[in-house]
Amino acid sequence: MRARFIPLAGVALLLAVPLTANAFEVFRYEEATIADIHTALKAKTLACRALVQMYLDRIEAYDRKGPALNAIVVTNPDALKVADALDAKYAQSGPVGPLHCVPLIVKDNYETTEMTTSAGSLSLKGVVAKTDAFQIKKLRAAGAIMLAKSNMAEFAFDPMETVNSLLPGYTRNPYALDRVTAGSSGGTAAAVAANFVAVGLGTDTGNSIRGPSSHTSLVGIRSTMGLTSRDGIVPLFLDKDIGGPMARTVTDAVAIFDVIAGPDPADPATTAGQGKRADSYMKFLDRDGVRGTRLGVVRQLFTPPNVDPEVLRRMEQALADLKRLGATIVDPVQIAEIDGIPPPMLFCFRFKFDINDYLPRLAPEAQVKSLDDIIKSGKFHPSIEKRLLDRQAEPPLAENQRCMQVAKNMQQMREAVQKVMDDNTLDALVYPTWAFPPRVIGDLNTPHGNNSPRLSPPTGFPAITVPMGFVRDSLPVGLQVLGRAWSEPTLIKIVYAYEQATRHRRPPTSTPPLPAHP
Repeated sequence: MRARFIPLAGVALLLAVPLTANAFEVFRYEEATIADIHTALKAKTLACRALVQMYLDRIEAYDRKGPALNAIVVTNPDALKVADALDAKYAQSGPVGPLHCVPLIVKDNYETTEMTTSAGSLSLKGVVAKTDAFQIKKLRAAGAIMLAKSNMAEFAFDPMETVNSLLPGYTRNPYALDRVTAGSSGGTAAAVAANFVAVGLGTDTGNSIRGPSSHTSLVGIRSTMGLTSRDGIVPLFLDKDIGGPMARTVTDAVAIFDVIAGPDPADPATTAGQGKRADSYMKFLDRDGVRGTRLGVVRQLFTPPNVDPEVLRRMEQALADLKRLGATIVDPVQIAEIDGIPPPMLFCFRFKFDINDYLPRLAPEAQVKSLDDIIKSGKFHPSIEKRLLDRQAEPPLAENQRCMQVAKNMQQMREAVQKVMDDNTLDALVYPTWAFPPRVIGDLNTPHGNNSPRLSPPTGFPAITVPMGFVRDSLPVGLQVLGRAWSEPTLIKIVYAYEQATRHRRPPTSTPPLPAHP
């Protein structure tokens, strides 16, 4: 007989109630958190194997069938075996770490030894890395299970939509199946939002953790540059690439962040973070964390007509909520560089150099060893052909006048943001993550409203997006909170207190709990 296991909405639930024939009748219909899973494991009302099988069943039911979210590239063939081993260890000596039996969705540009790493490209189809990415190693050591690899915009190029040459079609937004999840971590966003897994990993070069999280009512953390390792992640622009968590709650996002943050000898950028890591980020989950803070409102990023009226109303309500929670709202603050520096001039298009340095590590598994090989293979989505050709034509970084100017602009933006925060004694800046709701799939002409690339990557400062409610009844929008370098503790306090007071997150209706198995 097949083992009975908990439908997703009810993992939280029975706790001390045995799994009897009518046990499902007493489930509370809410989404499972890491704490819920651990409580159920401790109460022996849930086994790790059953939890993993439940998530696999949801992927089977909803990723290619039903709403056909198209969020998953491949599932881990060893996932149930890993779950069995964790169950045995739990019975013998308790949890192996703080993420014991926490299933994760991993964006397809993180190296994992049991699943392919293709960065969404046919040119890398079938490539299996020799080692795990640094963050994956840390998560495994903490007891997490790499359940599946998620769909992404090819080579993480596109912040607007998640489409590539590896899987046909777009990743769909579970809140509105005709809408995008943004890019490039759209597969992770859809999977976590639809409860295919407990938590997920994305990457963010300009938008790609925070944007998809905003579009799917999730929490996404982009850390200070240098606080988390990029080793083993396929690069886009290595001076701005960040890997980090995407989750349904602030607590779960911070639980992942707490494990992955810290120095890595293989990533020289993390030497800047030596001594900057908090001993525990979980201790900053403070329900009263907004009280006494000073928050600056960056209205330049959402001034009519460059903002959807409903998003603007959600933002005004968020400001009222933050004020009610004890914040002093400084509205507005002015950063001249936002208007004075064109957004593209904050990004050095260095993909050729970073991918050429990276690809040899995949040899001999990868048939392509350079960007030139990728272009000659023809194995990429037509939508990125021009970008690939343009990047291939970039002059060397030491001679690249545009990138030299970008470096100056980044420094200017960093100093300007720091000065505005210092002059106004601010703890953080706030603005909508996107000033418009998710677009219809295929629409690249209406205003997009993507605010994520404007401040955080160019400055290297951390930013977190948290659900801010819905527009058009069902389309999620997010509030972004940005702080000084290494201010993750302050940002965590703010977004946690705001989340706990507002509780905007709700699950999508397109992927309901599966029926209980007999």
